[in-house]
Amino acid sequence: MFLSVFEMFKIGIGPSSSHTMGPMVAAARFMQALSQKDVRPARVRVRLLGSLAFTGKGHATDRACILGLAGFSPETYDAVQAEAALAEIAAHHVLPETQIAFDPATDLIFDYDTSSNGHANAMEITALDVAGGTVLSEVYYSIGGGFVLTVSEFEEARHQDASARSDVPYPFQSSLEMLDMAQTAGLSIAQMKRANELTRRTSDDLDAGIAQIWSVMNACLTRGLTAEGILPGGLSVKRRARGIFDSLVEQQHSNLAPPHIVNDWISAYAMAVNEENAAGGQVVTAPTNGAAGVIPACIRYWLDHVPEADPVLIPDFLLTAAAIGGLIKHNASISGAECGCQAEVGSASAMAAAGLCAVLGGTPAQVENAAEIALEHHLGMTCDPVAGLVQVPCIERNGLGAIKAVAAASLALHGDGSHLVPLDSAIATLWQTGRDMSHKYKETSLGGLAVNIPNC
Repeated sequence: MFLSVFEMFKIGIGPSSSHTMGPMVAAARFMQALSQKDVRPARVRVRLLGSLAFTGKGHATDRACILGLAGFSPETYDAVQAEAALAEIAAHHVLPETQIAFDPATDLIFDYDTSSNGHANAMEITALDVAGGTVLSEVYYSIGGGFVLTVSEFEEARHQDASARSDVPYPFQSSLEMLDMAQTAGLSIAQMKRANELTRRTSDDLDAGIAQIWSVMNACLTRGLTAEGILPGGLSVKRRARGIFDSLVEQQHSNLAPPHIVNDWISAYAMAVNEENAAGGQVVTAPTNGAAGVIPACIRYWLDHVPEADPVLIPDFLLTAAAIGGLIKHNASISGAECGCQAEVGSASAMAAAGLCAVLGGTPAQVENAAEIALEHHLGMTCDPVAGLVQVPCIERNGLGAIKAVAAASLALHGDGSHLVPLDSAIATLWQTGRDMSHKYKETSLGGLAVNIPNC
């Protein structure tokens, strides 16, 4: 099993990796496939199903679909060009440079009644000829973290031989295998992950890519600490990270500041990222947009508050975190629509705990223990965003997820790595709990906080 660090950490835009980035990627993929057809299409229609329908408007899924059809991608997204394209399509009902008809008011359908037989995040895109016949039709699943699969790809992934191995030096598919390989090779988790990555790219490219990931993460966090105002979406949620940060800076040299104030620093860092995400800014999936604040918050905490923290170890942090995230995605899910917020913030907290433990000198066994502690104490967490927006409870939840990650790493470092519950068991429990969880609590805004507080 091999998932690259660049698959776990994707540079994109807010507010959602599954509901914004994924649909944009799917729509762009469809248009690329359509361009290979001999028949010239006259019209394109998009139908959103499941969670994409129920919370799509709050996640800007409609905008993302339209922009994907117009050729935009999350990696190269330009806000000014995007707004111009949206305005042109709304005015002329034609996709730019294609002359294919598309009226957002009638050709983009939020289907609340048809259930998806595959993944909870489903969308059907159809191209029609002049007579109304189908030129091409495809169903895509946005499976979390910006990953997109067609129905056939999804089914193929489901039925892959569990014993199949990737052509990498350390193809661990479980945390038990990971620890066995680390002990046999005498390597850290980050070193094994790096060796795997080097089968796909050069050392220079790997280092440059990881540096870019952290640069975008840190820039997002820094922007969030300086921005003010009300977040879009209609809930009138006020940005709070800057106010908290400014207050903390003022108290920084006070002898009266209580020790637990460090939790406020961690929360401010995480909230800064997720306020930027909620505003549609550039973020890095870690492993999703909704959980994007946990890992950068823990890295900034380590760099700014832990004595002798060395930035040269940031790649070890991210490689270790990516290894843990890959295990969770491979054996369970990182999708809130599939398994609730335990799959998003829970996964992010486990990844961050592992990364932090590693750079603080933890052994592979202690790193695995840290990830398990963090994940275990997010099990059962629902995804119930108010008004379908990635704001309440998502922004604060990232702060608490980061705090749990730091605590988990610290607890693991006080032990020798031996513990009762393996990470594999926690991951299996995440999957089982997610499958049992009512759809009301899996990013549909049909239950929980989403129905128990006013949406306006």
